[in-house]
Amino acid sequence: MEVGDFTKDFAVRRLLCVFPRYTPSFGSFEFSYPLTDGIRAFMPPQGLLVIAASAPKDWQVRFVDENLDPATPDDFEWAEVVFVSGMHVQRPQMQDILRRAHAKDRTTVLGGSSVSACPEHYPDFDYLHVGEMGDATDELFARLEQDATRPERQIVLKTVVRRELTDFPVPAYELAQLRKYFIGSVQFSSGCPYQCEFCDIPALYGRNPRFKTPEQLTAELDKMVECGLSNAVYFVDDNFIAHRRGVRELLPHLVEWQKRNRYPLSFACEATLNIAKRPEILSLMREAMFETIFCGIETTDADALKAMAKEHNNMVPILEAIETLNGYGMEVVSGIIMGLDTDTADSDKRLLDFVKHSQIPLLTMNLLQALPRTPLWDRLKREQRLIEDDDDRESNVVFRRPYEQVLAEWRECMRIAYQPEALYERYEHQIKATYPNRLHPKDSVLRAPTWANIRKGLTIVGRIFWFVGIRGSYRRVFWRFAWARLRTGNLQDLVMVGLVAHHLILFAREASSGRRDASHYNFKPSEELVAAE
Repeated sequence: MEVGDFTKDFAVRRLLCVFPRYTPSFGSFEFSYPLTDGIRAFMPPQGLLVIAASAPKDWQVRFVDENLDPATPDDFEWAEVVFVSGMHVQRPQMQDILRRAHAKDRTTVLGGSSVSACPEHYPDFDYLHVGEMGDATDELFARLEQDATRPERQIVLKTVVRRELTDFPVPAYELAQLRKYFIGSVQFSSGCPYQCEFCDIPALYGRNPRFKTPEQLTAELDKMVECGLSNAVYFVDDNFIAHRRGVRELLPHLVEWQKRNRYPLSFACEATLNIAKRPEILSLMREAMFETIFCGIETTDADALKAMAKEHNNMVPILEAIETLNGYGMEVVSGIIMGLDTDTADSDKRLLDFVKHSQIPLLTMNLLQALPRTPLWDRLKREQRLIEDDDDRESNVVFRRPYEQVLAEWRECMRIAYQPEALYERYEHQIKATYPNRLHPKDSVLRAPTWANIRKGLTIVGRIFWFVGIRGSYRRVFWRFAWARLRTGNLQDLVMVGLVAHHLILFAREASSGRRDASHYNFKPSEELVAAE
């Protein structure tokens, strides 16, 4: 059977796709949701929606994202087969879905990045799909067509021939409640040519980036808008400029799509910092309304970047690169790692200096965590510096410096960096130095004074005023910021900053007091997050 030939002579099956709840994290904005007009989850899961769209056309498919609502006993009763996907941090939740499915004697299938890296962690699922979509996916659907009952022993299917991204279907966005997500998601490319020591992307998805056609990508955007998305879309590519020729071909199509549709969405992406050396790409990104870019800066120490094989961050001075990106209207979000072998007793002070001078509002600070199938994991294994069975630790790495000291420094950096005064000061800088450089199309439906936009804006402003301006513990800082926006009628920045800053401030307080994990990649289960003061 050819890859993708799923539609011939298949029996009708009832397929339930369940995406597990995320452990609350710094970057998923749970504290912001009560301030919105109904947002309840961060981002729809691309992988599981692609698989749902790939099912044989006669199959009945249900999709449940447990970040919105849990799958019910009736869902499991209805299903014949339950598909699950997730990342390492969702491992406890994946096991919980398995338990509920097996309680109904339903066949379970697990795919995604976590099982692809560590199939040995999931001995109880009936089928494991290891690797990307491809020949293993074909075999899986064929087996389930023949027999959807649980096999006597676990069956592991490994992809040898990957499906080309040009053959991917449009994700089944019609099954998702897109209006309830903080941001939409789309994938253009897969793979990354770099081999950063801590990253598992090359091992999982390859170093030779593959990408979709511009027509595919714009068709997916069309469908997202048709299904109700009306805010922003995040390109989930591991490195947006991994294939620069492909990006240069895509961007004019995105610009034209925005013009044709009157700019219904803004875009965000993740890219290596050396994108600052590509003005021809940045200028087109600005025209396409890219407004946020995540860069894994990791550290400002040039020697540390060399040690982790991320020397491409040294291609341009970091502060200069940030200023360049701000000049194209893109606010930088940064990843930072603490606990590196090269860290010293003053690394925390240098980090806080960087926060102050870079004026980056949102920096995701993590303790170093070694992921399976990375050079870091292999090195620490050889050095006997991996801790694999200690739920009391915030990292699985034996640091060069005392663990408790590194953890205390992380908590203090979180406390200082996200003091309300400091955070709002950084946003004031963005309003002056970055946001004016963005594209501001007069005919944008995203920001047009329509009744729907006005109602949405008034709802959010009212909730920000109530939760932050009246009940909030940092209300004096908020009102100093808010009055300046109200005097100029700049409600857009008031809403955006008010939503994001509220989450960052409250989550950082939880983190600095020891109630939140110091790594977003930690396998350790976390308590439930209360999402509002």
